[in-house]
Amino acid sequence: MLEKIREGSQGPVAKVILGAVILSFALAGIGSYLGQTTEQPVAEVNGIKISQTEFSRAFQNERSRLEQQFGEYFTQIAADPTYMAQIRQGVIDRLVQQELQSQLAAELGLRVSDESVRKTILELPYFKIGDKFNNDRYLQVIRQMNFQPDAFREYLRDDMTRSQLVSAVAGTDFALPNELKSAIALQQQTRSIDYLVIDKQAMQADVEVTEQEVADYYELNAGQFLSPELISVNYIELNADDIDVASVSEDDVKAYYEQSKAQYVEPEKRRVSHILIDNSEDDDAAKAKAESLLAQLNAGADFAELAETSSDDIVSAEMGGDLEWIERDVMEPAFEDAAFALQNKGDYSDVVASEFGYHIIKLTDLQTQQVKPFDEVKADLRAELEQAEKVDAFYEKQTEMGALAFEISDRLDDAAEVAGVEVQSTSLLALSALPEPLNNPAVVTALSSVELLEDKVNSEVIELGNEHVIVVRVNEHQPAATKALSEVSEQIKTRLMNEKASDLAKEKARTLFAQVKEGKSLNDVAAEQSLNVRQESQLTRESFAVSPAIVTQVFKMAHPSDAAVYDMVNLNNGDAAIVALKAVNDAPVSDNIEPQMKQNITMAQAQKNYTVFIESLKQQAELNVPKAAQVAE
Repeated sequence: MLEKIREGSQGPVAKVILGAVILSFALAGIGSYLGQTTEQPVAEVNGIKISQTEFSRAFQNERSRLEQQFGEYFTQIAADPTYMAQIRQGVIDRLVQQELQSQLAAELGLRVSDESVRKTILELPYFKIGDKFNNDRYLQVIRQMNFQPDAFREYLRDDMTRSQLVSAVAGTDFALPNELKSAIALQQQTRSIDYLVIDKQAMQADVEVTEQEVADYYELNAGQFLSPELISVNYIELNADDIDVASVSEDDVKAYYEQSKAQYVEPEKRRVSHILIDNSEDDDAAKAKAESLLAQLNAGADFAELAETSSDDIVSAEMGGDLEWIERDVMEPAFEDAAFALQNKGDYSDVVASEFGYHIIKLTDLQTQQVKPFDEVKADLRAELEQAEKVDAFYEKQTEMGALAFEISDRLDDAAEVAGVEVQSTSLLALSALPEPLNNPAVVTALSSVELLEDKVNSEVIELGNEHVIVVRVNEHQPAATKALSEVSEQIKTRLMNEKASDLAKEKARTLFAQVKEGKSLNDVAAEQSLNVRQESQLTRESFAVSPAIVTQVFKMAHPSDAAVYDMVNLNNGDAAIVALKAVNDAPVSDNIEPQMKQNITMAQAQKNYTVFIESLKQQAELNVPKAAQVAE
């Protein structure tokens, strides 16, 4: 079994699954390190506790993903406690599933090698600049996620190990040729049917709806007859990008360049290599090893060779310890001080202690500080100056506009005049149908407030974005209200007539179906009732010529033997039908099955088996999972 698992983990499905794991990790982020906690675990799996810390990290990942997906509207979505409870429960379920997978992987002895982890790190696009792995970028990214290199490698190893297990179940699944043929035969199978439909419209002549029934329905279902809340809005919008300012002179740009020249200094860069000795297990032994390596360097040993054979930084070791270019305030302080103290290319440091262990650092290249010339940056400087003037004008206008909108709160004309914009208006619209920029959540919230709806005052200045604001007022408001009975009586009468007609159609179908079951032919029943028997000799599962309810039921019916098999079906539109299944027609299947069809069937089978596999793990495990509502965010 282990051999099959390891072989399966190298296949394309395994790579796809691993890619999905890495992608979700990269998009969602890791969240803040929360430390140890004395709180109760969110779940317990075979005695292993899933802590609030793990849950908080995973929950923040999910929140980040949803915020990226829904943007500013996530605030409104997150206000629904039922929705957020479902999200929390989903996070707990995934953590439990991951723990079950990790435990089984450990039991089977699955483990991803250091070489595989290193190769994955080097191939991940998030650690590359251009098409090349960049160690600075790698260290920067994992530190932003509050990981040290060792911890990140173990995190990645755990995910890759779980992926081995997933690929062993899903990636090694296959369908035998006879299974493929059977599945395709079922998909392409057709059925021959006769059927008649009892149309509810034909029954309406026998239906009567009284005014009292209409009134009673109206009283019991008044909530169905609400007219939507409508609102008409006046507003003024101010955006810095729309403000016209005088052009900036060449002299102004040059003066600004001289004032801000420090911003255009390209700082000193150094390219360094290092040898790292991990001290997490035995500090004294690590220090002694580092000093021994330094002695070998002093005796003439090659730095790159020592790094490749002895460094515990498995990523840079492959490249002779190379960390590429570094700048100030990027690396760990002790490392950085030692690296920038080296004077000449080829110099290397003494043993340097840092939070990661002991280093020996070599300076391999040096780029001195440089200043970008004026001609290279003047276009950017001009744009900055023009934007600065627009922003200054924007905030001046915003202040005056906000003050007047507050002082003269019953109209917007004065505020619009000082802002240099026009008052804009909408017709009566539902709150959910407001156009831009009024469909902003903050604007909708303001328009729903008591002050604007009842007092008819101007809103405060509402920020829509950077240097982009709006002030709104309600011009006209029509609250949601129950429509009068006179407005909806015909609608109710039609609905009641349809319901009664549908009941009569179903009752008639049951009566006729009983006659068919007693031996009367479907044609005779149809002739007596002046109904038409319809035929489908090659009905497929994807047929659109017949009601979906009939298609679904026909492919559930037992195969006929000597006589047709009958059933009654209630249709989605309120009609009823009686169906006679006369024959099941098996489709011939070629030995040359299309690759895409093979893949679709195999993947469907793999997904089904994987779901069964996870459920089996849960049934065999000792699980203690509280309700999501009891779990803190």
